[in-house]
Amino acid sequence: MALIKQHLIDPEICIRCNTCEDICPEKAITHDSRNYVVQADLCNSCMACISPCPTGSIDNWRSMPRVIAYSIETQLEWDELPPELSAEQLAEQGVSAVELPAPVEAPPAASSALDNASYGAVLPPWSAAHPYTNLYGPKAAEKTIEARVVGNVRVTEAGASAGKDYDTHHIVLDFGGLSFPVLEGQSIGIIPPGVDNQGRAHHARQYSIASPRNGERPGYNNLSLTIKRVLEDHQGQPVRGIGSNYMCDLQIGDKVQVIGPFGSSFLMPNHPRSNIVMICTGTGSAPMRAMTEWRRRLRASGKFEAGKLMLFFGARTQQELPYFGPLQNLPKDFIDINFAFSRTPGQPKRYVQDLLRERAADLAPLLSDADTCFYVCGLKGMEEGVLLAMRDIVHHAGQDWDQVGAALKREGRLHLETY
Repeated sequence: MALIKQHLIDPEICIRCNTCEDICPEKAITHDSRNYVVQADLCNSCMACISPCPTGSIDNWRSMPRVIAYSIETQLEWDELPPELSAEQLAEQGVSAVELPAPVEAPPAASSALDNASYGAVLPPWSAAHPYTNLYGPKAAEKTIEARVVGNVRVTEAGASAGKDYDTHHIVLDFGGLSFPVLEGQSIGIIPPGVDNQGRAHHARQYSIASPRNGERPGYNNLSLTIKRVLEDHQGQPVRGIGSNYMCDLQIGDKVQVIGPFGSSFLMPNHPRSNIVMICTGTGSAPMRAMTEWRRRLRASGKFEAGKLMLFFGARTQQELPYFGPLQNLPKDFIDINFAFSRTPGQPKRYVQDLLRERAADLAPLLSDADTCFYVCGLKGMEEGVLLAMRDIVHHAGQDWDQVGAALKREGRLHLETY
């Protein structure tokens, strides 16, 4: 009887962030509108997805006869993981004893594509602060924490004349006297009220934190989020996002259920003179805002000798770019800001990768500088273009991309968070 240690994802604590599917070198992970699941005949237990998972939901295994391994269709219907098969159940399959080895810790398969699995770091920068994770959630001691809405404002010009369409909101949540420590680059889960079309409670929606570690308002136990109202799917079909519309419609004083915090690698460096290069589109600006604001506060206090800050920020139009106004007020000697707009009437399309190439002379030494960290956040479609631009910059500088790219990943200096 062929036995396997089947790799499964726990639907109770998975926050559907897509990290596992994005990073799997075997393309063994897939999902529907409800669950993320692992295809048994494709998974080779390479473990590439284990460390990047923010919740630990990916690290689950069941001893199974291969002939009755859980199918994709079965896993997609789960609300919770099944228990291990009992000795009696195994015996019914002709198994008298089970002695399975631990999953093989093989490296990810080599890939010619420039993707997250090849270059995205799974370790934080060496000087990052210690993150707290999974303090609240389905399998934590406390299931959820309640936060109160203390701010909700539109931060794009787009949508202002069209009511609620295509707007992006800056939402501030206050936790009162309850402990909820977070760092720049982490995220939280929000649980929308009600049930889905199958009568099951909504799963948590993940949102990156847009405020620094000491709060949106310094010294207060709060944080902020940057949320765009979702009105169409990736194929352009009309759809109302459950979480985004719920959040964008919140009023001051409303209460929301929160789990988390999540994330232990997409964290900023804290050592003096460290440089940060931020590349983002749309609401991918949330963690970049958090990092920028923390550096700004440190600079104002005179307690930190910071290195360079560079921001490459893309959107369809200036009107759709979050925080455009406040960004204009940041001192030029504090942050080097570069905008790319792809749908400005009468202008050629420009993307963040175009900006990177334009600034190649400044970026080439930073890509090889051990004190520089790169952060990429936004739509999945931007990832390959950004990595190709980085590769070209390195090549044109007479350096070897394989060596530089490997160092960026190994040293926790290149972080990719696309969706």
